[in-house]
Amino acid sequence: MRSPRRRRVVAGLLLAPTLTGCFASGGDSSGGDFADGSRLRVALAFPPAENFSPYGADATLLSRLGVTEGLTKLDANGAAAPALAESWTRENDRNWLFTLREATFQDGTDVTPDAVAAALTHATEAEPVTAALSGITLTANKSGDNQVRVTTEDPDPALPLRLSSPGLAILSEKAYGKDRPTPVGTATGPFELTKVNGTTAATLDRFDDYWGGRAQASGIDARFIADGTARTNALRTDQADVAEAVPVSQASTLDKGTRHETATTRTTSLLLNTKSGAFKDPRLRAAAREAVDTSVFAKDVYEGYADPGVGIFGPAVTWAAGKRVEPTGRAKAADADGTSVTIATYDNRPELPEVAQVLQQQLQKAGFKVRLEVREYSRLESDALAGKFDAFVGARNSLLDTGDPVSVLASDFTCDGSYNLALLCDKEVDQAVADAEKESDTAERQQTAMNAEAAVLGTDATVPLVHQRIITGVGTSVKGVILDPYERALIGTGTRR
Repeated sequence: MRSPRRRRVVAGLLLAPTLTGCFASGGDSSGGDFADGSRLRVALAFPPAENFSPYGADATLLSRLGVTEGLTKLDANGAAAPALAESWTRENDRNWLFTLREATFQDGTDVTPDAVAAALTHATEAEPVTAALSGITLTANKSGDNQVRVTTEDPDPALPLRLSSPGLAILSEKAYGKDRPTPVGTATGPFELTKVNGTTAATLDRFDDYWGGRAQASGIDARFIADGTARTNALRTDQADVAEAVPVSQASTLDKGTRHETATTRTTSLLLNTKSGAFKDPRLRAAAREAVDTSVFAKDVYEGYADPGVGIFGPAVTWAAGKRVEPTGRAKAADADGTSVTIATYDNRPELPEVAQVLQQQLQKAGFKVRLEVREYSRLESDALAGKFDAFVGARNSLLDTGDPVSVLASDFTCDGSYNLALLCDKEVDQAVADAEKESDTAERQQTAMNAEAAVLGTDATVPLVHQRIITGVGTSVKGVILDPYERALIGTGTRR
């Protein structure tokens, strides 16, 4: 057994008023001695929406900052690769055995089979269910000194991919109290979250006992800046070292050496509320789909930093084009005849309000009356999931949650899906997704995923608009920023300035 390290006391989540100052201009903002490595100043688009809960939208924020890890991760080809589990075997259809590597939690305790099993069990009990477990029932138990057996109620060929999800990060026992779990000082990544100032800023310090080696940066000073122009300006004026999600309208203001374009699996879509309101009628959904000209968004709104929408899975999913199936069974479009609808979107990604405005014009031309609702994302998601809008414009990384195309279809478009913004509940879609979930052969699973995609598109619950390329602003002195097409990682052990 390894001895717990001698460590500083971790500060709790400190809620404070909105910060008006800029990033710390050097040194350690928390008072420690980090003479052997500079701190990184990172401008992020999305503030924590759930007080850094590891199960919702904040889970990806934690993984991008190098705080949390799962048993597995995705490699460059989108396959499952070792993380806290150094290897695994499939014992039978429902049982997988994961062998753990030697690692330490940030609170000084060891990563043990009991701790891992407990963390996965807590994830299965989370409400709402984390997206990676949508439609999945699993149990986890200790098996020997360094192994965990994960058992699924039904066969799950994609389990190693699923366990790479940021929403299935492994935290220590101390993370789980009466309230929601906290990643402060309880995760395993190279950076430890030590302080949070509301939804405006966070301080992270290097975790010196990280199993993957000591990070080159001494810590991270993160600011959450929803305004894309302000994020870009922070980089241009040397207030930030890294700025994520630079708006296309601001790309030309950055020097070529600081502007990095990455093809991603992120698709911007119009999601139509199929449960209530005007778009409960499939004929009006068809009318909305026919009114949309996707080429306008790629060329004009995204200024060439995107491709016209062709499906839920775009060109960055390299195998999809050859397996795509034409949707069938679509309803015949009805006359909009002045039908009033409300389209909601968020301004954390600054192109989205413009997308919504163009949609408003296109739908009005088709006879709809359209009202727009624009908010910051954390103030919008719960209302969207509750069906309070007729339509929602969002940018969704289709392979973010698990890396498995079938899993995202289950999460976003089935009756029991946990991120079903279209509120779709269709027997044919559920059956197509269920058929895909049974496939263990990679090629067959991909094909059945595309069959399920066609079933979803046939309902007109979603209209894919564009497939995005993400622009990241990186200072010329900064090295090792992770430009991840899955958008799960940004800062790692090799990121430095």
